[in-house]
Amino acid sequence: MYPVLVALTIGFVIAVERYIKLTTVLCVNRNIWQKSFPLLTQGKFKKVQNIISGDNTEIATVLRTALKRQGEIQHREDIELLTEISMTEIVPQLEKRTAYVALLANISTLLGLLGTIVGLIDAFTAVASAAPAEKSDFLSASISVAMNTTAFGLISAIILLIMHAIIRSKTVKIISSLEIISVKTLNIITEFSQHKTFDKNNKLAR
Repeated sequence: MYPVLVALTIGFVIAVERYIKLTTVLCVNRNIWQKSFPLLTQGKFKKVQNIISGDNTEIATVLRTALKRQGEIQHREDIELLTEISMTEIVPQLEKRTAYVALLANISTLLGLLGTIVGLIDAFTAVASAAPAEKSDFLSASISVAMNTTAFGLISAIILLIMHAIIRSKTVKIISSLEIISVKTLNIITEFSQHKTFDKNNKLAR
């Protein structure tokens, strides 16, 4: 049961660390977006760049990638490609170590079953040399002790799988929100670029 306890402890520590990290990322992203969105809709891109300058958070990376080249690149597809590249760098950081929680859940289950099998082998070996009158009682007690390992392994696995589901849900929520922010930012940039092009064409026509 000690290896199961070790697996549970490691998985629990990883899950708690990921939960705190993702919760922090979610709160920071929300705060930055609430400050940036009104400025973006007003076309104050420089002010948004000042807000996110020196910031290495996920949303700052997405906004910085889109805004850094918005004055140089006129085609939406080019800016969209840059933001997609930044997302491919962000997603692995958000999912980092999350898979280990599910892996340790599976390991806990297998260790529990292995412990039970080893316990049963020892029990039957011990019963073989026990007195005939004591065999049934001794075997029942040994099997009961051996099954505790499976029970503990399953309990540990259930706890870790629930924590993995919670972490995974938060990760998907953050990724989805970043994708929505990316699309909204691209739409705003495209809209202002079209207005600038329209104004230039009007001036040339005059």
